Amino acid sequence: METRLEAVRDRKSDIGAVRYVLSMTEGTRVAAVDEVPVASTRLFRVRDADGEVDEALLTRLSDGVVAYLNRCMHFRHVRIDKGEGAPMRDGELVCQNHGAMFAADSGTCTYGPCENAVLDELRTEECDGDVYLVDDAYEYVGDGPLDDGDGASTSESNVEW
Repeated sequence: METRLEAVRDRKSDIGAVRYVLSMTEGTRVAAVDEVPVASTRLFRVRDADGEVDEALLTRLSDGVVAYLNRCMHFRHVRIDKGEGAPMRDGELVCQNHGAMFAADSGTCTYGPCENAVLDELRTEECDGDVYLVDDAYEYVGDGPLDDGDGASTSESNVEW
């Protein structure tokens, strides 16, 4: 749980005094909502209950932010976001290796070799313009991709744009 002290302008005061309120948010801050792309993704790292570190991605929807493990459901060693933001087309995340497309709002594969499979979603919440990881199965480790050699796929794309 993160505890934050927030300044709140007291509108009832003639002098515009600022009062401080204690705000409690479950989870760990991952990013500001404004830092999460609308038509791409932002990477961060998580640790699971077994101590394994993996990549996760955030993308912004019209009604909030969603997070998934950064693994294609066709071949789980293949990353959807290869470190520069995942491509999106018509609100769907695109795996560059085999062209699988995943609805950003549900994680469901709508086209490709893993059709109807669903990306592994991580629970997040938004509070005061920030995104928090609140999934009991994962611990926030840090921003950005895994270091080279930590399991990220270096496979070349089979999809032509």
